[in-house]
Amino acid sequence: MNALQLSLLLQIAAALQLAIATLNLFLVPLLNWKENLARAPLLLREVFHVHAWFISAILAIFAAMTWRFAADLAAHSSPIAQWLAACIGLFWAIRAVLQVTYYSSSHWRGQPTRTMAHICLLLLYGGFAGLYLWTAFGDQMRWLIRA
Repeated sequence: MNALQLSLLLQIAAALQLAIATLNLFLVPLLNWKENLARAPLLLREVFHVHAWFISAILAIFAAMTWRFAADLAAHSSPIAQWLAACIGLFWAIRAVLQVTYYSSSHWRGQPTRTMAHICLLLLYGGFAGLYLWTAFGDQMRWLIRA
């Protein structure tokens, strides 16, 4: 994959991360959590909302940095570009692992729509991780492809 193709994939990832950041702000109404959240203690509600806002802010920052510096990330123009890609890749890799290991399968087992959503999210998060980690370390790993 050349730097131009990688840059385009990074910009697509940036747009998708911005979409996730936006959707994250509307999780409560989208998932019909208003009643459940209203029953939670005030501190829990406040922590939930602050965390949702901060996750959205982080994803928007990832999106903006990726969009603006996609070519630099793809070209490994500086050590900071490689570090940024590695850190974002690690973030998404951890998120993908948590998708499988932390959430109870009771949330989607036997429910085709939720199962499909779970699989799609796992593929998306794993795809982000793979893309960013490839961006960060792909040059060092080219020997794997040749083997």
